[in-house]
Amino acid sequence: MDTILGPLYDVVSWIIVQFHSFYSLIFDRDSGWAWGLSIVSLVVLIRVCLIPLFVKQIKSTRNMQALQPRMKAIQERYKNDKQRQSEEMMKLYKETGTNPLSSCLPILAQSPFFISLYQVLNHIANNKTVGVIDQSLLDSARNAHIFGAPLSVKFMSSADKVASLGASLTDVRVVTITMIVLMSASQFFTQRQLMTKNVDLTVKTPFMQQQKMLMYVFPIMFAVFGINFPVGVLVYWLTTNVWTMGQQMFVIRRNPTPGSVAFKARQERLRAKGKLKEEPAEVAAKQAVEAARANRQQPKRQTKAQRATTGHSRATAQSASSVSTQKSAQTQQQGAGQKKGAQGGKPAGGSASGSSRGAKSGQRKGQQRPKHPSKK
Repeated sequence: MDTILGPLYDVVSWIIVQFHSFYSLIFDRDSGWAWGLSIVSLVVLIRVCLIPLFVKQIKSTRNMQALQPRMKAIQERYKNDKQRQSEEMMKLYKETGTNPLSSCLPILAQSPFFISLYQVLNHIANNKTVGVIDQSLLDSARNAHIFGAPLSVKFMSSADKVASLGASLTDVRVVTITMIVLMSASQFFTQRQLMTKNVDLTVKTPFMQQQKMLMYVFPIMFAVFGINFPVGVLVYWLTTNVWTMGQQMFVIRRNPTPGSVAFKARQERLRAKGKLKEEPAEVAAKQAVEAARANRQQPKRQTKAQRATTGHSRATAQSASSVSTQKSAQTQQQGAGQKKGAQGGKPAGGSASGSSRGAKSGQRKGQQRPKHPSKK
């Protein structure tokens, strides 16, 4: 490892030494402020250089979210043919210009610097010169404390080693635990912010479940591995997490994913400032909805007695309405019968004969049938 990353050790140690020379003009040369701010400045420099990769990561992540429905359709269509499924996936990536590994580029590019810093601090902890850090700088770094904890010790360091660096094991445990908690919390908040504000919730995809799982897995990983990191590496990782959180907040506010909560909030801000142009039909529809909502009155709360009285009066009104409806229906039927008789096209005599026939039929219907002689 030292042979492969040896040149990078020189680069990282040189950057730290240059920042340390600058901060030594303000703080004590052997203080934790001078060495701690040098590590923080190293993080800022690396992250500034990685901004183009971060922008590419944002675009790739957004493209992957947009492709999730099509990817799911391919998986369902070729679920029994893994080779064809892979070919169709690669074809989809090629057509849309999406690279699934682009979302990992910032982490992959940052990993060599992280490993190099870890090895530099490990050499300092073992009292070994590394890169451009000579013996005088080595002694200065070993004497540097951040809130009472030396830069080169870990949570699992022995009490004898901590005491040899002029610190107490309690101070080291408190500082390392605090940094690990802050690291995990910042990572959780960053991932949660991405899930709740910058994801189109109208589309349910496996990508969302994966991101939700990572939201809980990453903080646990930081908590587990953090106990084996030197304090200087914890400073580095906490700083990069805070940088990522702030950078993501800026991107979500300025360039959110369409359909997400952050996108709707940005549209509202632009609409309030008059910078968002909308169609007249859409504006009229929104105004109509707002007017209907303003004119809608909520029913007043009533006591039990008032509700019973209202129900009784409503039932009485309904019964009266049904009676009047029946009467009007009978009246309409009678009027229709009279109108039909009047429009029959026959003279009055014909109507009289018709009525006489009705009377005769009524008489026939009313006459009783004589009993059989045997029953008299």
